[in-house]
Amino acid sequence: MDSTFQYGANIRANGIRQHYLRYGGSGRPLVIVPGITSPAPTWGFVAERFGRNFDTYVLDVRGRGLSEASDSLDYGLDAMAADVAAFAAALGLKDYALVGHSMGARIGLRAVSRHGAEPGCLVMVDPPVSGPGRRPYPAQLPWYVDSIRLMTQGADLEAMRPFCPTWTDEQLRLRAEWLHTCDERAIVAAYEGFRTDDIHADIPRVRCPALLIAAGRGDVILPDEEAEIRGLNPAIGVVRVENAGHMIPWDDEEGFYRAFGDFLGKPV
Repeated sequence: MDSTFQYGANIRANGIRQHYLRYGGSGRPLVIVPGITSPAPTWGFVAERFGRNFDTYVLDVRGRGLSEASDSLDYGLDAMAADVAAFAAALGLKDYALVGHSMGARIGLRAVSRHGAEPGCLVMVDPPVSGPGRRPYPAQLPWYVDSIRLMTQGADLEAMRPFCPTWTDEQLRLRAEWLHTCDERAIVAAYEGFRTDDIHADIPRVRCPALLIAAGRGDVILPDEEAEIRGLNPAIGVVRVENAGHMIPWDDEEGFYRAFGDFLGKPV
């Protein structure tokens, strides 16, 4: 395990078991909320870097990793957002930075705008901007479901390679190891939410300092969609990582860290 890793633990918050990994242990608290099929360990390499200067927590979103999953659990955006707000409150985090990627960015936005989360700042990393009456999210549901089913059956990293052809063997191995922990019901519900949830209504409600980090090659946030976000809340800063696709830290790790600049108060 890397040098900044502290421990993994469970906490009961918002009525469910939430599992997280902690890195660093000192400095400003920072909570990472990963995307739709990214259990906490898959973000360990990023958390290790953040852990150098921040007290970093990586959350297993409900239905993923070691957090609670069941056929009766609500996997909608509001439930996941309420989880994040309750998680930070249960740990007594103050002036924390909330960093979400993809679905996790939508979760962070909704947690701040409607569920009483009070981070010191919010970073939204390439959130899907799809929703009612909008351009569909460019990734297709079978890409997620098919890969989960393969890993559930015990396939190895070679079976993972066609889904993520540019990734290293280490990245593929880690994803192959943890992908089976993603509850298919949670993935389908979250993907459907990309179509039905209107996150644009949340953007003007953000009052804390906020930063949008967009992928230059991901097709998730197009220039006109970026402009709309700026119009809805001019206080939100916007940075593009031009040489990265949607999985920004995997494509251009150093570019991802540079995108934060001094927004968090210390360098990443």
